[in-house]
Amino acid sequence: MAQLVELRSIDVVPDEERHGTAFGQFTLWLGANLQITAVVTGALAVVFGGDVVWSVTGLLLGNLLGGAVMALHSAQGPRLGLPQMIQSRAQFGVRGAVVPLLLVVVMYVGFFASGSVLAGQAVGELTHTDDTTGIVVFAAVTAVTATVGYRVIHALGRVASAVCALAFVYLAVRLLDRADVSALLHDAHFSLPVFLLAVSLSASWQLAFGPYVADYSRYLPRTTSTKATFWWTLSGSALGSQWSMTFGVLVAATAGERFLDSQVGYVVALGGTGLAASFFYFVIALGKLTVNVLNTYGGFMSMVTCVSGFRGQRRLSRAGRAAYIALVMVAGTTVALLGKDSFLSSFKDFLLFLLTFFTPWSAINLVDYYLIARERYDLPALTDPNGRYGAWRFDALAVYAAGLLAQLPFLATSFYTGPLVDPLGGADVSWIVGLAVPALLYWLVARRGRVVLPAPEPGVDPSAAQRTAL
Repeated sequence: MAQLVELRSIDVVPDEERHGTAFGQFTLWLGANLQITAVVTGALAVVFGGDVVWSVTGLLLGNLLGGAVMALHSAQGPRLGLPQMIQSRAQFGVRGAVVPLLLVVVMYVGFFASGSVLAGQAVGELTHTDDTTGIVVFAAVTAVTATVGYRVIHALGRVASAVCALAFVYLAVRLLDRADVSALLHDAHFSLPVFLLAVSLSASWQLAFGPYVADYSRYLPRTTSTKATFWWTLSGSALGSQWSMTFGVLVAATAGERFLDSQVGYVVALGGTGLAASFFYFVIALGKLTVNVLNTYGGFMSMVTCVSGFRGQRRLSRAGRAAYIALVMVAGTTVALLGKDSFLSSFKDFLLFLLTFFTPWSAINLVDYYLIARERYDLPALTDPNGRYGAWRFDALAVYAAGLLAQLPFLATSFYTGPLVDPLGGADVSWIVGLAVPALLYWLVARRGRVVLPAPEPGVDPSAAQRTAL
């Protein structure tokens, strides 16, 4: 057990501790996406007015576009050996990175809560208790798994990808046996706003993984192909999410109110009764455990990055690790218990709201890494407020703010609708603006005066040799 417990947090993973292959990204992200919340996300496309054909098409487009952005972040992991969000210090400064980091922590807590609501229903049924007890038990198991760390997280992903894939194949067969597929396919009526909502739902799902995806590829050997990491991550995440969301579309189109009244109950009843029902409750809990562990682990990493930017801390004790993870668990569980009775109505707005804040960060991070720094960062400077990247980079923070503001006229939520939404027929295209505007602005601002670091010598571990350039 001692060998399984991860010792590292936001420090660089040295070459001698690197292991695994890029294929591990496929099983992890497939398992993380074959789960009930992705099913609900797909169902929302129909709940808010879409038909089967155009909902599935829009979700596919969003999964591919958002998944490609997410996979570009994943490819940074083997190269740098660092968690995703600490890399933001190269763009925003050692302390300035706390601005997007705080929003990321809110995201993790929100996803932890939303996952716990549905998983809690399944655990409550398995333990013959109630939803509240199920949420608390599920949260505790999540925290323990996240505390153990990287190896167990990937092992969980391998198990979940196999078990959940088999379960979803069986559920799909049962659903298609009940549904009039021909009628559903012929009832196609294209509506641009509803189509773009489907695209936005799946794109936001994928983009929300961006702030932590490299956390789970950073132990791969530095020689791992960037293309391999990209494609295995994209294929696992896009396949898993599209599979689940398509299932959700079909369930919503055929079951209607029966599904809306009890998402978990309907899916389990579709699978059978007795022992079969118990198995599907377990599958739902397993799928949610996989992704909620990612949220907990990512939240812990982000909080450590926030604090260390001001304290200069690079290593974390096991007790400190457990304390940070406990904070994420308590916050997420509290939100889950408070919001469990209004889950479906608030989840869509939560997803699209997150998208507003993370598309500008994603654009800035990717432009800086691939176009400005050319995949090379001064690693020691990422922990030094007086170093190359400084404490605060107000130019990048200004671009980030501009990216947020540029989206507002195009944003459509229940609590705010921008002035340009109606002229576009009610379509929300804010996420496209949130990628394009800050990407262009940051490229114009950052390319002046930025020195590209030299490539490392072949066979040299930059972290062990304490080189200033990766």
